[in-house]
Amino acid sequence: MIDITLENFESDLIATSMQVPVLLDIWAEWCGPCKALGPVLERLEEEYAGRFVLAKVNADEQQEIAGQLSQMFGVRSIPFCVMFVGGQPVDGFVGALPAEKIREFLAKHVPAEGEIASAQETAEAEELAEEGDTDSALAKLEDALAKDPNNDEARYDLIKLLLSEGQVEAAKHIFLPIAGRATGPVPEQRPVAFSRYISAVQAARQGRAPQELEAAITANKRDFEARFELAQLFWAANQPTMAMDELLEIIMRDKAWNEELPRKTYVAILEVMTKPQPKPVAGKPVAGAPGAQDKPKLEISGKVEITGNDPVIDQYRRKLSMALF
Repeated sequence: MIDITLENFESDLIATSMQVPVLLDIWAEWCGPCKALGPVLERLEEEYAGRFVLAKVNADEQQEIAGQLSQMFGVRSIPFCVMFVGGQPVDGFVGALPAEKIREFLAKHVPAEGEIASAQETAEAEELAEEGDTDSALAKLEDALAKDPNNDEARYDLIKLLLSEGQVEAAKHIFLPIAGRATGPVPEQRPVAFSRYISAVQAARQGRAPQELEAAITANKRDFEARFELAQLFWAANQPTMAMDELLEIIMRDKAWNEELPRKTYVAILEVMTKPQPKPVAGKPVAGAPGAQDKPKLEISGKVEITGNDPVIDQYRRKLSMALF
């Protein structure tokens, strides 16, 4: 549990909420319901074992904090609890609710126990894969997915590793639970990309040899079938930039060929190459935060540190844009 003041609002509440949800309890000494709610919240913090952090602010002593949050949510009474996630106040409730109702509220914002362990194993698997320990990475990702079937990044990382090992059927099995998201009136971009990736690896195993394809292209620069097959071979062999180079040759000569399949495949390669944005790094000083001025000032929005884009991905996005326009 954290006691919040203007001085530590940024460093202890905003920064902590970048890593784990923080429930801020706004209370006062004279408030009977506040005194009833407090112990319930403290027991829930212990029960959830680190999945959320309880913070408290005395409304009488910290009127600027309590007043700004009350105005933001249109609340005029206490106890009033505000949930902070990613440096932002995202939800709240008023009154001394029973523990069961508070658990329902927490369920909307607090990760399940398996989600935390799954995310940790996914991060460990990425490190193992970078070190070349593919078998251990595969085992970690399979365990992460078992702990949390909704961990999409574990699923995508597992599919990529399986395809790199030539295990197409296993990759298709892992993809199956999200396959429906790649179809329908509004398909999701990432599942579509991985569906195309699986198809490319499968086609590469059944298609012509690279030498045969290169000979066909040398004989006829507009042999788009051969170029597209070669692009799939490169993608399947984990050479995405070479695949996109071949696709660009088709796009520059005939943008509409085969219902724009080269462009769609190019976009899919970029999507598979793109890593999800990592969680923001907390604790950076911002304008108006304690330490930036002599007088502390409440800063509701935490600053997010964004990792720079991959220069290769940026370069190939520009190449596609130039080829299309």
